[in-house]
Amino acid sequence: MTSLIGRKVTVKVPATSANLGPGFDTLGLALSFYDELEVEAVAGEGAFVEVHGEGQGEVPTDASNLVVKSIAFTFEKFGQALPGLRLKAHNIIPHGRGMGSSGAAVVSGIIAAKGLLNGIVEITDKDLLDLATELEGHPDNVAPALFGGLTIAWEDEQGPHHKKLFVHRGVSFLELVPSFKMSTALARSLQPESVPHNDAVFNVSRSALLIASLTQSPEFLMAATEDKLHQDYRAAAMPETHALVQLMREHGHAAVVSGAGPSVLVLATGPAQRLEAAEIAAKHYPQWKALLLAVDFKGATVVVHQ
Repeated sequence: MTSLIGRKVTVKVPATSANLGPGFDTLGLALSFYDELEVEAVAGEGAFVEVHGEGQGEVPTDASNLVVKSIAFTFEKFGQALPGLRLKAHNIIPHGRGMGSSGAAVVSGIIAAKGLLNGIVEITDKDLLDLATELEGHPDNVAPALFGGLTIAWEDEQGPHHKKLFVHRGVSFLELVPSFKMSTALARSLQPESVPHNDAVFNVSRSALLIASLTQSPEFLMAATEDKLHQDYRAAAMPETHALVQLMREHGHAAVVSGAGPSVLVLATGPAQRLEAAEIAAKHYPQWKALLLAVDFKGATVVVHQ
């Protein structure tokens, strides 16, 4: 264990937006908006956590912190004794807004553990996705956070899998973020156990079209972002979000609920259209923050300092 004491890692993890309209629990996108984390292995036991920015004064600063739990989970999975930990988190991804903050915390911990165990344990990309999915419950947010880009995630008997795709350079993204939060658990509870056959077919067609639109043909983004599986069912819990999505779409902008909400993601066919969408939002929803973001193609990164 003494070989780990004094080892430091720095981790950077992107925000994500899942679902993207019709791709419920399947599609995710990494965005150029990052939480950063410094972790040092120290003598003794326990964890000492400093949180700066989002979550400061709210999230736990001991071993119950989600990042610490994710580090401990990874060490345990690979049969390694956990050292004492000193963490410094610099968070800018909003919590409870549909931008993958919990997925980013999980990925931060797993990637930090990989860095701390560098040269001691071999942790593959498949291991990373398995661990993150087990902790988060589903792979649609953690896959893009880990690997970057646009990801398709699915699960089978062998566990979770992903395919990373590159987004057409003509697509620009605008994230509109309110001050209020939305519980993912509450959002999920509002959906029915089964949906009409026609709605299922509708979403299958739109999901297929969305992949084509994001990778080859952005001109189809409006049709490609239509959804009948989750957004309407959750609308009553997020009336302002629902109204903003409708307003954007009435003006010809492909807007969707970002993840479980309440943020709204606009998929624009270029910088000019994105600016136009931002101006509409500023006029009608001035209290919402507008983030003009690019796709992150790297995913989570770790630097090891001996």
